[in-house]
Parts: sequence; structure tokens; C-alpha cells
Amino acid sequence: MPMKAILFDLDGTLLDTLVDLADAANRTLDRAGLPTHPVGAYRYFVGDGSRMLMTRALPENHCDPARIDAYLARFKDDYGRNWKTATRPYPGIRDLLADLTRRDIPRAVVTNKPHRFAEECIHHFFPDTPFQVIRGQKDHRPRKPDPAPALEAANRMQVSPPECILVGDSDVDMTTAIAAGMVPVGVAWGFRSVEELVEAGASRIVSKPQDILKWFDGSSTR
Repeated sequence: MPMKAILFDLDGTLLDTLVDLADAANRTLDRAGLPTHPVGAYRYFVGDGSRMLMTRALPENHCDPARIDAYLARFKDDYGRNWKTATRPYPGIRDLLADLTRRDIPRAVVTNKPHRFAEECIHHFFPDTPFQVIRGQKDHRPRKPDPAPALEAANRMQVSPPECILVGDSDVDMTTAIAAGMVPVGVAWGFRSVEELVEAGASRIVSKPQDILKWFDGSSTR
């Protein structure tokens, strides 16, 4: 049965943001005289929101709430000035979004990235793609893997959860999709491994963006 709508994660799914996120965090740490991390380590620091990113990056003895708040503010300030330095869409993503737009498939982005940065990234990198919903993280609102953000997006697109695929690159995304009653689709090009996606319950793994179109022409199933 063809699906009727698609929800995307952002970092590691639509955009390769890893270097800019890592650089902003490492500059924050370095200015405080704290140890930094290889860019690759941030593959496992991101995915649960910027506060958790900084919590994972900080030494354990700097993880009291007040210090996390202070370092998070510095990180956001740095990232806010440098978020498009190295960030780029993954190959094939713009073509996929153009195809979905031509087919009039409702599109949403549901991400744990702070809402301000999510909107800025999407409008900058995909100015020709209208998204019906952009749902970034806001204070005091549920974040993935809580299904609430995905369910909110489906409701605003006026489709039922089983008619949606949720596309992402981490166990957080797959867990969210399953909890929301959506089809969990993992991408092989993102920050996390295919093994993680499979273990988290991915219905399918796609190796290139155009493969996602199969869910909208009836040639793919759960």
C-alpha cells in the first residue's frame, strides 16, 4: 500500500551537519580549557538534542545542571554563527525533495535540533521545497523518541500515522516511528550504523535517497 506522507529527521538524514556541530562544541570546550573530541565522536553525541550533546561532550565533573546550561549557551552562540560553514545536503536529497514536491506528497521535518536552527537550516539549504511542518526542539516540549512530535506532524498534515514513513539515521528515529505507529525507514548514509538501525526496528534500510520513492508508488511494503 502506498504511503501518503513522509517525516524526515534532519541531522544525518537530510543534512550532513556533523563537522559544524563538532567544531562548535570543540571550540566551546577549548575556550574553557577542557579536552576536545575527534569529529567522529560526535556521531554518538548528537541525536538527543543540543543539551545532551554538550552533556556527552563535557567531562563528567562538569556535568552539573548550572555548568551544562552555561556551556550550552556558549555552544548555541557559536553554532548560531557557524552552522553553514561545512554543512551540506547529502547527495541526492535535493532531487528526492523535488520529486516529492512534484508528486504533492506532504512533507515534514521532525528533529531534536533546536527549532530556530532547524528552520534556518531548512530555509537556507532547501529554499525551493515547502515543508508542511517543521518541528524542532523547543523548551518544555517532548522530543524524540517520544512519539508526540511525530504524531503532531501527522495531525497537521491530516494523515493517519500508519500512512506515514519516518526516515532517519539513528535508533532514536526508529524508536519514534514505532511508538507513533509509523513505518520506520533507516538511511545508510547518516551518522549511525546500519546495525544500530536494524536493531532499533527499521522496516527497511535505504542506500540512496531515490529509494524512498518506492513507498509512494506501491513498490515497497513494511
